[in-house]
Amino acid sequence: MAALGVSGCSKDDDGAVDTEYPVINVDFAEAFPKQCSVLKRGQPFTFRTLLTDNVRLGSVSVDIHHNFDHHTHSTEVIECTMQAVKRPVNPFLLIKSFPIPEGVREYQTAFELSIPADVDPGDYHFMIRLTDQEGWQTVKGLSIKIE
Repeated sequence: MAALGVSGCSKDDDGAVDTEYPVINVDFAEAFPKQCSVLKRGQPFTFRTLLTDNVRLGSVSVDIHHNFDHHTHSTEVIECTMQAVKRPVNPFLLIKSFPIPEGVREYQTAFELSIPADVDPGDYHFMIRLTDQEGWQTVKGLSIKIE
């Protein structure tokens, strides 16, 4: 008969089990983008958000993709004005992970990103995925426009 050892949730420095989701905060003045933000083709912008966790942050990634068909991932209450449904010709797509310093509970991002000048303008989603060291994940889905 084989024995199987499975490790449960890890404990923090105080011995408590981590069962809390990390937090993505875009509700401060310098945060960008926010719901309904407009990004300009050919111009860089700085991705700024405040990430927190009760024990330790793990990783953060961004997924920017078109919303020309009006699908939804939004986690925000405010709805943005949408353009007409259209077919993509040269849509922008970015999936990128960013480093978070090891062992921190709070981190403010300041990563520069660029939108190529030749991509289709229109409605897009800006998805932020934050995972803590235990594996709990929070997703924030923002609706944005690229002009």
